[in-house]
Parts: sequence; C-alpha cells; structure tokens
Amino acid sequence: MIIKAHKYQGAGNDFIILDNQNNNIELSAEQIRHLCHRRFGIGADGLMLLEKSEKYDFSMKFYNSDGIEGPMCGNGGRCLVAFAYHSGIKNYHFEASDGEHRGTVLVGTPSKCIVELEMIDVHEVKEYSPKSFFLNTGAPHLVIFVEKLKDYDVLEQGKFWRHHPNFHGGTNVNFVQGNWGRSAIPEGVDLFVRTFERGVEDETYACGTGVTASAIAFHKLFQRNLYPSGTVSTRVQTIGDILDVKFDYNGEDEYSNIKLKGPATYVFTCEIEI
Repeated sequence: MIIKAHKYQGAGNDFIILDNQNNNIELSAEQIRHLCHRRFGIGADGLMLLEKSEKYDFSMKFYNSDGIEGPMCGNGGRCLVAFAYHSGIKNYHFEASDGEHRGTVLVGTPSKCIVELEMIDVHEVKEYSPKSFFLNTGAPHLVIFVEKLKDYDVLEQGKFWRHHPNFHGGTNVNFVQGNWGRSAIPEGVDLFVRTFERGVEDETYACGTGVTASAIAFHKLFQRNLYPSGTVSTRVQTIGDILDVKFDYNGEDEYSNIKLKGPATYVFTCEIEI
C-alpha cells in the first residue's frame, strides 16, 4: 500500500502525520517503527493520524517511534493543528488520549504556524525528592532540577529514571536548569529543559508535555511565594527552540487553563510504500 505522509516538526520534535479521515489506514507497530526509522524510513520521533470525531472537529491518534500508541504529545498536538490548518480545517477543538484540547493558530503561513494549545488541568504535583517532582500533563513526567545542564549526561540519567521501578510503566524524564545560572540560557528565558522521552528511548530536541510539566514544577519549587495565585507565564529554552507555557494557579496545587505556545513547521510531503 502506498500512503501519503506529511512531516512536521515543533521545536525539533518531529512527526509523521497521516490524514485518516476516511478511516482507510491501519498500521502495525512494525510499520510505524519502519516509517519512523531515521535510516530505513522517513524518520520521526512519532507518528500521528488525524481522524474524524463524532463530537469534536477531529481526533488525534499518536504513536511513539517504537510503534506503541502513546499518551498526549504537546508538540505533536500543535503540529496536528498546523496540519489541519494547512488542510483547510477551520476549527481546532479535538480529542486525544487524555481528553479534549483546543488549538489556536496565532500565525499561519504555508510553511510555519505559531500554535497555542490548551493542555489538560493538573491536580497533583508529587514531590519525589527535594529537587524533583512527578506529575502528569497528558503524559507522565519526572522533573529533575540540575546544575550545568548543557554538560549533563541526559542519556544515561534518562535511561536510569525512565525505567526506575518507582514509576510503574515508565516515565518521561525532564532535566531542568533555571535562570539562577545563565549557562546556555538566553536573557528573557526562565528555564532550559532537556528531555529523555519514553517511547523514543532517547533524548529529543523538545517535549511539549515535558516543557509544561517543567514550568509547573518550577513554579511549585521556586515561584509559589512570588506568584501565590493568578496567571503565571514561563519561557522555556529547549534544544530545538523556545516554547511558552502559561497557566492559572489557585494556591492549592491546582493548575488550570494551561496553554503551550510555540512553532509548528511543515517539512515535506511524500508518498511511501508500506
């Protein structure tokens, strides 16, 4: 079977997108792994299907590059909204594995969009250690605050925590350096985040749910006295680009109205036999 595939990237987190509104594409885990392989396939951190929804404008089905259906992907969600925009879809209220989301195309060109995506509310941020937190922003994340992140061994430490028995089913791992040390952090940026991503089993250039989790953990550890309630905005540097996170905090570990903003860029379209 020959399929038409579209490649997008959000802050260097890249995805294969397939239009499955006619429900005529069924892929095995092996086929997804092949398509995502960077030498034998198209190459991507994940694959998404845009499908019809009875209740919303469309639905998002997401697979990690290991071929296993994954939870919500923030950068993927923004890229899917950009693909929908480029496909002529006018509204972006969609369903994903973690519930409903709304996307807004703030800037739209044929090659690049700036998309703001509403994320799910976060009701619990668990302190794992004095400088690490576990929370779910659509996908599970362990957020660890470190020094000198530019030189940190993300690969080895990421593997260790991703498979740690304390996290049933595994976890994504975010290593975070705040603006107390300016190494690798530009002026005007609050955090530098590097991510070891479950399902990719490697460091990725960015992770949307991870950036969101890092911003919330940063607020819990360092900003609650400065922002005891109200709206908080955080600017985050990843390897691939800068992303913005905004949320409302009610003073009691409730984070709502969470929005992730950043680029979603069209790379190419191709036909490939699977």
